[in-house]
Amino acid sequence: MTKFSWRKAALVAAVAPMLALSACSSTGGKPAESGNAAGGGQAASTPRMKIALITHAAPGDTFWDIIRKGAEEAAAKDNVDLLYTSDPEGGRQAQLVQQAIDQKVDGIAVTLAKPDALKDVLKKAADAGIPIVSLNAGESVSAQLGAFTHFGSNEKLAGEAVGSKLSAMGLKHPICVIQEQGHVGLEARCAGVKEKVAGTEILYVTGTDMAQVSSTVTAKLQATSDADVIIGLGAPYTLTILKAVTSANSKVKVASFDMNPDLAQKIADGDVIFTVDQQPWLQGYGSIDALWQVKRGGFKIGGGQPVLTGPSIVDKAAAADVLKFAKEGIR
Repeated sequence: MTKFSWRKAALVAAVAPMLALSACSSTGGKPAESGNAAGGGQAASTPRMKIALITHAAPGDTFWDIIRKGAEEAAAKDNVDLLYTSDPEGGRQAQLVQQAIDQKVDGIAVTLAKPDALKDVLKKAADAGIPIVSLNAGESVSAQLGAFTHFGSNEKLAGEAVGSKLSAMGLKHPICVIQEQGHVGLEARCAGVKEKVAGTEILYVTGTDMAQVSSTVTAKLQATSDADVIIGLGAPYTLTILKAVTSANSKVKVASFDMNPDLAQKIADGDVIFTVDQQPWLQGYGSIDALWQVKRGGFKIGGGQPVLTGPSIVDKAAAADVLKFAKEGIR
């Protein structure tokens, strides 16, 4: 389903106030509060069902707020009790999947940043008859791990789109900053850039420590005279990189993946040349709605193939339109 039809369906659906969500983030978040994601009305008349959304979100990464907001809106529309938990460490994420199995959920939506850590427990979920969708990370292994579809961007293609745009701008020496070494999606993004721009260099930083991100990027820019663009792989990291560019007195351009309101403003202001938006709100919304459709009528979205939510390049010309959606927390 296209972005337009999903958002339209979400906004026009009559929605009842959500019951309090019964899970809290394993990274220290509070239980989700009761709320009406779409502003009032009647929820679906289908029987109440329970769906677990389990991500690899790290504390403080606002990207995941957008995915969660989409999931909560779908849950409100579909009369779903949404259990949201997260942990960036693969083994602990697997434990959260096991908890969902023990709770006898009606469906599991899961990110596959560390697929090897999750394959055994997802087999248990499949053996228990629990339908699975994956989202955001792990498109290439989604079907192997038991998911009937995947919602996200093809990260290698997204990286190639960035590389093609940089090449068209005459930029030849990118630095691609990976904030979590071994994350299959992030590695694929930089590999895609390098596919189109051979001079791409990879820089690994510790994404859970923004001070380290800043110092590592600053030192790299001071030591690398031929770099002409640096790429952040998430909005909070790009904003930190932007400050490091200033600290290093560097003239490199800054590009990004993903979106939040502050990054959209920086693009509108011309400080960041563009970002590649994978439209995470759609990933959260589509994943929960797809699991509801399975319960409702045995409908399986995707036909065994991933449902792509990106890539969508947002540059200065498009930033003003996107900014208003970003401020609403859906971009």
